[in-house]
Amino acid sequence: MESLTSPVKAAHPEGAAYGTVLDAEVALRFSTLDAEYEAIRERAALLDLSGERIIELSGRDAVEFAQKVLARDVEYLTAERCMTSLVLAEDGTVVDQVVVWGREDSLLLESSTGAGTRLLEHLRAHAEPGVEITDRTAEYALFGLEGPYAWGVVGRLIDGELASLPFESIVDTQWDGVDVLFGRTGVTGEYGYKVLVPRESAERLWTKALEHAVPAGQEAVELAMLEVRQPVVRHEAGEGVDVLEMGAGWLVDITKDEFVGRDAVVAAFEGTAERRTVGFSGGTEVPAPGTPVTVGGEKIGEVVHAVHSVGLKSSLGLLRLPPDLAAAGLTLTVGDTEVVTLTSPYVTPKSWSTPII
Repeated sequence: MESLTSPVKAAHPEGAAYGTVLDAEVALRFSTLDAEYEAIRERAALLDLSGERIIELSGRDAVEFAQKVLARDVEYLTAERCMTSLVLAEDGTVVDQVVVWGREDSLLLESSTGAGTRLLEHLRAHAEPGVEITDRTAEYALFGLEGPYAWGVVGRLIDGELASLPFESIVDTQWDGVDVLFGRTGVTGEYGYKVLVPRESAERLWTKALEHAVPAGQEAVELAMLEVRQPVVRHEAGEGVDVLEMGAGWLVDITKDEFVGRDAVVAAFEGTAERRTVGFSGGTEVPAPGTPVTVGGEKIGEVVHAVHSVGLKSSLGLLRLPPDLAAAGLTLTVGDTEVVTLTSPYVTPKSWSTPII
C-alpha cells in the first residue's frame, strides 16, 4: 500500500519540513515549533490530517463488526456523534487509536497518523460476511482546527453556530457550496474541530482556512497531545504493553460482553500490575526512549517518550515505573538529570477558561 501524502501539499507554506510517520509523509513543521505551539495554545491552529486514513464499515452487520473490533461500545452511536476508541489485538496490545464517525448507514474510522495500513490489515483479518471494509482515503481530505479561539475561525470559515456544537457531535453541512462533514473533536485539550472535505475541494478550503489560522505540523500537535496526556500510540504502545500500563484504560469499555482483546484486558485489570506510566519534567536535554530511571543508583524504570516542552521550557515525557512509584511529585534521576514526576494535564489548556462567544 502506497505511503499517504497530503493532497494539499502544493499549497503548504514554502519551507515546510516533512518526515515519515509509519505509512504517511507528514508536515513536521510549517514554520517553527515555537510559533505553531503558540497558535495551538493561544490562538487557532490549522492541521493537515492527511496522514490519517479514512476507512468505511458498511453492510448489514457493520455495527456488529464494529462492536467486535472496537474496544468501546458503539452499538448506539448515531449519525450525529463520534467517539474515540482503541482497536486491540487478541493479546490486548494496541493496534491503533481511532475516531469513529457515526453515519446513517455506515461508520467511518479515522486512524491515527500513519497507522492506517496496519489498521486496515487488522480489520480485514477479522472481516466477516455482512460487512464491507472500504478505504475512502483517496476520496477525502481531513483538516483540523485547534486552539482557544478556533471557534472564531469556524464562524468565519463555515458557520458560527457550528462552533458551539456539543463535544463529539458531528453534522453534515456545506462550505462554499460543497458538502462536508464537520465534527467537534480534537486531541490537544483546546477547542477542537475537524472537517472532512471531498478531495477535489480540499486545496481551496485549506487555502481559505490559512487566512484565519496558523498551520501547525506534527511536532507541535504531538507536543500538545502529550501535555494533556492524550495517547500518541506510535510512541507509547508496543509488544507486551497493555492498555493499563499505557494509561489508556479510559479508551476501553470493559463492560462490553465481547471485543477483540477483551480477555487480555480483563486479565490486566484483575492481575497485579508490574509497570505504570507517569509524566515527568526536568532538564533541558531530551532523554531518548529507554534511558534508565534510577533512585539512589538503582534502576527502577525507563523513559517511554520525551520532547522539549515549549510551554514548560524543559524536557517533558513519560516514564514506565513500578506502580508504587508511578505517582506525582517524586524526584527521580533520568540518565544524569534530576526530574520530577507530574500529574496530568502537564499544561492547562487556555480553552478550559475561555468561553465560546
